[in-house]
Amino acid sequence: MKRVVPQSFLLAVTSLALSGCGGGLVAPEGPQSDAFLNQLSASCGKLSIGDQPIDYLLGDNSNDAYFLDEASKLSAGEIDKATFANDINSFYPTETNQRALDCIFAQLSKN
Repeated sequence: MKRVVPQSFLLAVTSLALSGCGGGLVAPEGPQSDAFLNQLSASCGKLSIGDQPIDYLLGDNSNDAYFLDEASKLSAGEIDKATFANDINSFYPTETNQRALDCIFAQLSKN
């Protein structure tokens, strides 16, 4: 399954780069990141982060680039599991993220 990067993500990347604030804020893209995101969609897509299913957060119709960026950083080793969980729970404070986080971490160990 080929993942298409949402335009909102590209806009966020461009905005950060042009503003000079891009240092370390935008995760790397590439085959490893794409494979991990596809794996998340296949294995964890129906679970929710905040009020949205992971499939939606990874999809073209989402205007939320934060989850995509954080998951890419996690897969690249730029942030660890604790940082990822803290970031996600801070940005999506619904107290219902744990099942999704557990699934994401299980995929990370397979990657």
